[in-house]
Amino acid sequence: MSLTHYLKIWLASVRYSVVRTMMFRMDFLMWALVELFWMGVNILLINVIYAHTDSIAGWSKYEMLLLVGTAMILQRLMMGFFWSNLFEMGRNIRTGQFDFFLAQPGNPLFMLSTRKIDLDSILNCFVAISVVVFSVVKLGLHPSWLDIAFYVLLLGGALLIHYAAVLVIVSTTFWLIGSQGIEGSYFTLFEFSRLPRQAFVGAREVIFVWILPAVISSNVPASVLIHGFQLHYVLWLGAAAALWLTIGVLVFRAGLRRYASASS
Repeated sequence: MSLTHYLKIWLASVRYSVVRTMMFRMDFLMWALVELFWMGVNILLINVIYAHTDSIAGWSKYEMLLLVGTAMILQRLMMGFFWSNLFEMGRNIRTGQFDFFLAQPGNPLFMLSTRKIDLDSILNCFVAISVVVFSVVKLGLHPSWLDIAFYVLLLGGALLIHYAAVLVIVSTTFWLIGSQGIEGSYFTLFEFSRLPRQAFVGAREVIFVWILPAVISSNVPASVLIHGFQLHYVLWLGAAAALWLTIGVLVFRAGLRRYASASS
């Protein structure tokens, strides 16, 4: 199928999601407020911590706020575009409803990943962006258009890392019968994305910086705004995104080969 065909399918899914959200406005408003409250707690926590110190691992208050804002953008994008779809994948595999995606005229991974979007998370993404802009102003930074372009590009690469991590996690449902709750390990892993890379030393650096992708997903884009374009950072995150997306797709395909449909 052509890219145009897939774009039409995705746009149809967007229209469906918007119509469904407007049918349940109070539910949309409630979840938007819950996410906004959670973001507010994170920002308040930074203010409380920096009331007692001037620096954490060499990061000032507004540098840390910029980092946390970047992490919040990534999680809101992940929750808005992919989380619900991938989260439901595990349940559909267990119940046999996964057959529905296999019967559709398109790549199964694309079809299950883009079926719907969550507008409440996408709405709060703009709040997270405002946190980053506020931090940039407070730091007196003047990023060039090229720096901003690379920041957005790196956010895209980091989003691929988030997507791949969740895909690997939920794909274990092909092998595990009782996997309820395993999807929540995504949040446990990416809690580390709100911490500066310099805070990890020794074995923790090896695990959470070099092996697992959580820390670099937010630290690398934030560093571009703070320190300007650095080629090694761009290459680092790009390689990590390509590696983890490859791992995610391979694990999914391996599970797909093992899947026995509800009719078999």
